[in-house]
Amino acid sequence: MVINTILEFLHHYGYLFFFFAFSLGPFGVPIPNEITILTAAILSHSGVINSWLTYFCILMGLLTATTLFYLAGKFFGPSLKRRFHTNKHYQKAENILERKGNNAICVGMFIPVVRYFLPLLVGLSGVKYRKFALISYSVAIFWTMLLFTVGTFFGEHLLSVLPF
Repeated sequence: MVINTILEFLHHYGYLFFFFAFSLGPFGVPIPNEITILTAAILSHSGVINSWLTYFCILMGLLTATTLFYLAGKFFGPSLKRRFHTNKHYQKAENILERKGNNAICVGMFIPVVRYFLPLLVGLSGVKYRKFALISYSVAIFWTMLLFTVGTFFGEHLLSVLPF
């Protein structure tokens, strides 16, 4: 079960597991973020791990990943734009970001794969860091708090329903 896997990772890596699970999420960490947060909340609620430290590591990992992807888009923008300019998925994403702006950033943080690649696109589009940070960090805090709270109160039921 997922809880046993996460406990095994915690045993080997400590609370840094949560940080690395979220900061390295775009690079193929094998456990989905939503499942990790729900499981962490269950373990925290049952007293197995410290809830504040766990939440802090999760949030910092997510903020690190989104910031690094934003900076990659910002600093490598021209070469990345030339490379992706003819890609239909990139064009569609860029069009949505241009039309919906802040709302696209907010909604994108709730979508599993999009939450990591949206900051890259935002950086490519030239959005100022201050605006990016205000919107994406606020949404990241809300998203993680929401899932951590849901996991605390309903997590065991949700994990028993999921096919993991």
